[in-house]
Amino acid sequence: MKKIYSVMVENRSGVLSKVSGLFARRCFNIDSLVVGETFDPEVSNMTIVSSGDERTLEQIEKQLNKKLDVIKVKTFMEEQSISREMMLIKVKYNKNNRKDILEICEICSAEIVDMSKNHIMMQICDTPEKIAVFRSMLSGIPVVEVARTGTLALPKCNDTEA
Repeated sequence: MKKIYSVMVENRSGVLSKVSGLFARRCFNIDSLVVGETFDPEVSNMTIVSSGDERTLEQIEKQLNKKLDVIKVKTFMEEQSISREMMLIKVKYNKNNRKDILEICEICSAEIVDMSKNHIMMQICDTPEKIAVFRSMLSGIPVVEVARTGTLALPKCNDTEA
């Protein structure tokens, strides 16, 4: 089972280390971790995706709430959220595979962001599952480099929210 933790923290040095240390000390798994400043430069938001049994996931939330630098913890399951990742991937191309690469980009709504005589760099922003499908569709193409973000997520819109 996976759970997403949206953790508002004080934007100070060492906070990321303290939170990741909590996971390491207790042998909790981090599937994905993304940190970014919010509209308030004093506050950052950590989006942490973790997996485990129900007891472990509850324990993670309790431990996060105990941290002094943590302002607020919101949790939600994957199906209750909209999540996105971004991947940049640079591949080698030639006249034999160029058309295949372009078709895969079109099918997966990926965008070509840079190109040279022998290389194409593509960008895709989608769900983690669709990024995995895109990557597998490129399995026969020689990959030069890959950079991928972690998961960003927000709970789905709810008209009863204040």
